[in-house]
Amino acid sequence: MTFEFTTTVDVRYDDLDTYGHVNNVRYGTYLEEARIDYLAEVVARGDRSYLSAEGEGTGIVIANLELDYERPVRSAEAVTVGVRVPHLGTKSFPFEYEVRDGDAVAATGETTVVTYDREAEAPQEIPEDWREAITQFEGL
Repeated sequence: MTFEFTTTVDVRYDDLDTYGHVNNVRYGTYLEEARIDYLAEVVARGDRSYLSAEGEGTGIVIANLELDYERPVRSAEAVTVGVRVPHLGTKSFPFEYEVRDGDAVAATGETTVVTYDREAEAPQEIPEDWREAITQFEGL
């Protein structure tokens, strides 16, 4: 798989389990951090305040999360996560991920997100500025 967007996520000491590798539950956090970085860069064009968890406007909620583990990450300082959006729906879209430890793929994953109106507390259509930004970045 190829990913135009990649980000580095630190591996913390407490991410490691008693076997000396990253615990499987931590990968969901790595995907979350990468997804936030993607939205901040691609949709908000570097303005992280645009994605604040507080206030009004559009947010996202996770409708589905899938992870496939390929190999363990052992005591790495950081992993690289590739992120892409392969297509857009009306109110939802998937993110695909590849977690790498150096040159090796450690895990792949996918989340389906639903765009969410925070004031109405209900799903909403993907905002046009999000659609344009993602379409342009991904070449959809």
